Amino acid sequence: MTWIEASLILFGGLVALMGLGLPVAFGFLAVNIVGALIFLGGEQGLTQLARNAVQSVTSFSLTPIPFFVLMGEVLFHSGVALKAIDAFALLIRRVPGRLSVIAIVAGTVFSAISGSTIATTALLGSLLLPTMLARGYDKRLAMGPIVGIGGVDMLIPPSALAVLLGSLAGISISGLLIGGIVPGLMLAALFVGYIVLRAWLNPALAPDEPLTHAATGFARWTPFLVHVLPLVLIFAVVVGAMTAGWATPTEAAALGAAGTIAAAALYRSLTPANLMKALLGTVAVSGTILFIIVGATTFAQVLSFSGATNSIVGLVTAQGLSSTAVLGGMMAILIFLGCFVDQVSMMLITLPFFMPLVSQLGVDPVWFGVMFLICMQLGLLTPPFGLLLFTMKGVAPPSVAMSDVFRAAWPYVGFGLFALALVFAFPPLATWLPRLLGG
Repeated sequence: MTWIEASLILFGGLVALMGLGLPVAFGFLAVNIVGALIFLGGEQGLTQLARNAVQSVTSFSLTPIPFFVLMGEVLFHSGVALKAIDAFALLIRRVPGRLSVIAIVAGTVFSAISGSTIATTALLGSLLLPTMLARGYDKRLAMGPIVGIGGVDMLIPPSALAVLLGSLAGISISGLLIGGIVPGLMLAALFVGYIVLRAWLNPALAPDEPLTHAATGFARWTPFLVHVLPLVLIFAVVVGAMTAGWATPTEAAALGAAGTIAAAALYRSLTPANLMKALLGTVAVSGTILFIIVGATTFAQVLSFSGATNSIVGLVTAQGLSSTAVLGGMMAILIFLGCFVDQVSMMLITLPFFMPLVSQLGVDPVWFGVMFLICMQLGLLTPPFGLLLFTMKGVAPPSVAMSDVFRAAWPYVGFGLFALALVFAFPPLATWLPRLLGG
C-alpha cells in the first residue's frame, strides 16, 4: 500500500467520523484500531497500540494539566474572581470605554491564574456584559473585549493547552509557557489601546457612567492589594519556580494549585461544596484531555508506521522551499483549520507532520510553539465554529444575535493576526524571555 493510500484511509476515515458527529477522542480511537490492524500487524498491532496508549498518558510531563485546570476551577467556583473585578472597578475610573477596559485588565489577570479560556469568557460575559448593555454600550464594543481576552488566556501561563502542545510536540514546556507571556501581554495592550481610541473618537459607543461613592486615597487601593495582588503573586511563584530551576513545571503547577486553594480559604470563599465542584470540573476536563492524548499519540505512531509521515515530509523538503515559506504555509494551514475544528484536533492533525519539518529545518521549537498557540487562539475567535463565540452567545442576553458576536470578534482576530505577523518577523518576541529566565 502506498503512502497516499494510507493517508486517504487514515485521514479520510477521521474526517468521515468527525463529520458524523463522533467525539474527537472516539474518532481517533476508531481510526487507530483500523490503522493498527492494517499497518502494525493485526492482533500484535492492537497489543502494541494498547501499550503505546498506556505509555502516552503516564508521561510525567502531562501532570501540570490537572493542576492548572484546578487553579481556574477554584478561582471561579469560590467567587474570588468577583472580588478581583470589583477591585479593578475601583482603580479604573476615568477612562473611555471603562467597563470594556476593566474586562481586558481583569481577563489578563485571570489568565495568569486560570488555565481555562472558556471559564474566563463565561465569567466575564455573565458578569460584565449585562451591565455594559444596560448602560448603553455598543454590542460589539461590549462583547469583543471579553471574547478577545478569553483567547489570550491560552498564551499567558498557566495554560493547559500549552502544556499539552509542549508534551505532544516535544517542546520545552517551561520554555513554551514563558514564551507566551510577551505576546499575550502585547495583545492585551493592543486591545486596551483599541477600546480607548474607539470610545474616545465615538463616545456614543461607550456612554459615560455616573461614578458615585468613589473611594479615595489608600481605600481605593486596598481591594487591589487584598484581592488581586495575592493572585499575581501566585502567578509569580509558578513562573519564578520554573525559571529559577527550583521546581519542574509539574511541581510549579502543584504550588500554584495549593496557593489558589489557600487564597480562597483565607478569603473565606472556599466551602466544601465549592471545592467539590472545582475537583469534579478538574476531573472532567483533565479526563477528556488525557483521553484525547491517547488518540493523538497512537495516531502519530500509526501514521509513522504507514510511511505517510516520512513521505509527506520528504515531499515538502524536496520542493526546495525556504524555512520561511514552509513556516508561513504551516501557519496558513493552522488558521484555516481553526475556522472549522477545535484546538486539540488542530494539534492532533498537524503535529505528526509539522514537528519533523520543524526539526529538519532547524527552527527554534519554542518560537514555533508560540506561533502555534497564537494560531489556536485565533481559532477560538474565527467563525463559523470559534468556541469562544458560542460561549459568549451562551451567556449573552437573548437580544444578542450570533451575527452580533461574529462582528464583535473580527477586530480582535485582526489583532491576533498582527501579533502572529510580529512574532513571525521578530522571533525574540517569543524566545527572548525564555532565554533570559532560562526556561
